[in-house]
Amino acid sequence: MSAEPVSLELPMQREPAAAASLRARVAKQILRLVTRQVPVDLVLPDGGLLNQRGGSRTEGRPGIVLRRPESLYRRLAENPKIGLGEAYTAGDWHAAEDTDLADALAPYAERLSGLMPSWMLRLSRLVDLPIPADQRGAVEHTQENISAHYDLGNDMFAAFLDPSLSYSSALFDRSRPVADQDLEEAQLRKVNAALDLAGVGAGDDVLEIGTGWGTLAIEAARRGARVTTITLSVEQAALARERIEDAGYTDRVEVVVQDYRHVAGTFDAVVSIEMIEAVGERYWPDYFAALSRLVRPGGAVALQAILMPHQRYLTTRNSYGWIQKHIFPGGLIPSTTAISEQAGQVGLSVTRTDRFGADYAETLRRWRSAFLAAWPAIRSEEFDEEFRRTWEFYLAYCEAGFRAGAIDVAQIRLEAEDRDHS
Repeated sequence: MSAEPVSLELPMQREPAAAASLRARVAKQILRLVTRQVPVDLVLPDGGLLNQRGGSRTEGRPGIVLRRPESLYRRLAENPKIGLGEAYTAGDWHAAEDTDLADALAPYAERLSGLMPSWMLRLSRLVDLPIPADQRGAVEHTQENISAHYDLGNDMFAAFLDPSLSYSSALFDRSRPVADQDLEEAQLRKVNAALDLAGVGAGDDVLEIGTGWGTLAIEAARRGARVTTITLSVEQAALARERIEDAGYTDRVEVVVQDYRHVAGTFDAVVSIEMIEAVGERYWPDYFAALSRLVRPGGAVALQAILMPHQRYLTTRNSYGWIQKHIFPGGLIPSTTAISEQAGQVGLSVTRTDRFGADYAETLRRWRSAFLAAWPAIRSEEFDEEFRRTWEFYLAYCEAGFRAGAIDVAQIRLEAEDRDHS
């Protein structure tokens, strides 16, 4: 992009200048060591390469330009999990002119587990920040955490989402070239796959946890189901009601601004699309207990969840990273093992898991392209250049993770045992 990067001054830990300088030099050497294992050229302001002595860029390799390398080193020294993204937002580095940002990040994601030796990983935990108390999922903070992201404004999301306003992974038809497929079509395929997984049909009572902008509720009503859909986003609820009314299903769908912990009654099916990531690990027992309590005997729950490998989940569950700080306060990605264990404790069992992580990478690629194309219309006093760079990094960072298989997404069926809910 041609826009001049903004300057973002971040609070640094108070320490003697000599100590801060030493930490920055150590971060530089670690970055040089790490990047020598990755086929991405890191270009210094003088044109040289950080990860090679002498030489020049290799033709065909992705490139990253270090515009203000010393500032980048200082941020990485302060906290590597947060500093890299904040350095991008500040304009300390950017993808080379011939390199897509996700292409620059993907090689690092592909080598995530082997980039740093174990002794270095142990040292890195010394700079891990604890998760702030207001991001641990308590009822009194959940509304604030959800609003911080989803109440950015319906118009902002509509500028880059497809007409279904689906803000979760699409599901593409693997029998056809992905490039030939419309995103809205793929999003409706995802929605109907989730409804199929939960066995939703005419006459069923359905609970949706996490309304979004109403597309799943509309599709369930189209099947003849009666739907209660809950959300904590006031802005999403308002537009969802409008869309449901326009579709002619107000007699079948009720939109309620409510925490899942406060829902009463029972349902033939419960569906929740990428909601578990926002719950907070501390409250997963409450979440799964609610699922168990709300689904009728013989019913089913369909979850769509972003996933990470279980070992990585165990090592990162208590750390605070860039995504939690800047995008999803209170968020934590589970593993399939964690989901299975939590479900089992409340009498639910995982009976089917359908993975489609590559589809999320493609979904994110399209969102980022649409976001950047729509930026002139999105830009305002509220959505400034810092916001643009933050969201550009967020979408590319996640795309790289899914492309590399560092994270995944799946639709998971949980079946309720035949038990008495009374």
